[in-house]
Amino acid sequence: MNEQIQNEKLRGGHCLNIFVSFELKERLKVLAKKYDRTTSDMVRSVLKVGIPMMEGLSEAEETMVKEYVQLFRKLRQVKSLKEI
Repeated sequence: MNEQIQNEKLRGGHCLNIFVSFELKERLKVLAKKYDRTTSDMVRSVLKVGIPMMEGLSEAEETMVKEYVQLFRKLRQVKSLKEI
Protein backbone atom coordinates (compact mmCIF):
# COMPACT_ATOMS: atom_id res chain seq x y z
CA MET A 1 0.00 0.00 0.00
CA ASN A 2 2.83 2.41 0.84
CA GLU A 3 4.29 1.67 -2.59
CA GLN A 4 0.97 2.68 -4.16
CA ILE A 5 1.05 6.03 -2.34
CA GLN A 6 4.64 6.59 -3.54
CA ASN A 7 3.59 5.80 -7.14
CA GLU A 8 0.77 8.33 -6.96
CA LYS A 9 3.18 11.01 -5.78
CA LEU A 10 5.54 10.24 -8.63
CA ARG A 11 2.79 10.33 -11.25
CA GLY A 12 1.45 13.72 -10.25
CA GLY A 13 -1.30 12.50 -7.94
CA HIS A 14 -0.61 15.50 -5.74
CA CYS A 15 -1.45 18.04 -8.46
CA LEU A 16 -4.70 19.98 -8.45
CA ASN A 17 -5.98 22.11 -11.29
CA ILE A 18 -8.63 24.63 -10.34
CA PHE A 19 -10.41 27.43 -12.13
CA VAL A 20 -10.88 30.69 -10.25
CA SER A 21 -12.33 34.04 -11.13
CA PHE A 22 -10.11 36.66 -12.69
CA GLU A 23 -10.56 38.82 -9.59
CA LEU A 24 -9.39 36.07 -7.23
CA LYS A 25 -6.38 35.33 -9.39
CA GLU A 26 -5.45 39.02 -9.41
CA ARG A 27 -5.76 39.20 -5.62
CA LEU A 28 -3.47 36.19 -5.29
CA LYS A 29 -0.97 37.74 -7.68
CA VAL A 30 -0.97 41.03 -5.75
CA LEU A 31 -0.40 39.15 -2.47
CA ALA A 32 2.39 37.12 -4.04
CA LYS A 33 4.11 40.26 -5.28
CA LYS A 34 3.63 42.03 -1.94
CA TYR A 35 5.29 39.19 -0.01
CA ASP A 36 7.83 38.30 -2.70
CA ARG A 37 6.38 34.84 -3.30
CA THR A 38 5.07 32.95 -6.28
CA THR A 39 1.37 32.76 -6.97
CA SER A 40 1.58 29.01 -6.34
CA ASP A 41 3.11 29.68 -2.93
CA MET A 42 0.23 32.01 -2.10
CA VAL A 43 -2.35 29.44 -3.19
CA ARG A 44 -0.69 26.78 -1.03
CA SER A 45 -0.58 29.15 1.95
CA VAL A 46 -4.22 30.16 1.57
CA LEU A 47 -5.25 26.50 1.42
CA LYS A 48 -3.13 25.57 4.45
CA VAL A 49 -4.73 28.36 6.47
CA GLY A 50 -8.21 28.05 5.01
CA ILE A 51 -8.75 24.31 5.45
CA PRO A 52 -8.52 24.31 9.27
CA MET A 53 -10.66 27.44 9.36
CA MET A 54 -13.36 25.79 7.22
CA GLU A 55 -13.22 22.66 9.37
CA GLY A 56 -13.76 24.83 12.43
CA LEU A 57 -16.67 26.61 10.76
CA SER A 58 -18.26 23.30 9.82
CA GLU A 59 -17.99 22.06 13.41
CA ALA A 60 -19.45 25.34 14.67
CA GLU A 61 -22.37 25.05 12.24
CA GLU A 62 -23.07 21.49 13.38
CA THR A 63 -23.04 22.57 17.03
CA MET A 64 -25.27 25.53 16.26
CA VAL A 65 -27.83 23.35 14.49
CA LYS A 66 -27.86 20.80 17.34
CA GLU A 67 -28.32 23.57 19.91
CA TYR A 68 -31.07 25.17 17.84
CA VAL A 69 -32.94 21.87 17.57
CA GLN A 70 -32.68 21.34 21.34
CA LEU A 71 -33.89 24.87 22.00
CA PHE A 72 -36.81 24.42 19.61
CA ARG A 73 -37.81 21.17 21.34
CA LYS A 74 -37.68 22.84 24.76
CA LEU A 75 -39.79 25.76 23.54
CA ARG A 76 -42.31 23.34 22.08
CA GLN A 77 -42.50 21.47 25.40
CA VAL A 78 -43.00 24.71 27.31
CA LYS A 79 -45.74 25.75 24.89
CA SER A 80 -47.54 22.42 25.28
CA LEU A 81 -47.30 22.69 29.10
CA LYS A 82 -48.85 26.17 29.00
CA GLU A 83 -51.77 24.87 26.95
CA ILE A 84 -52.62 22.27 29.61
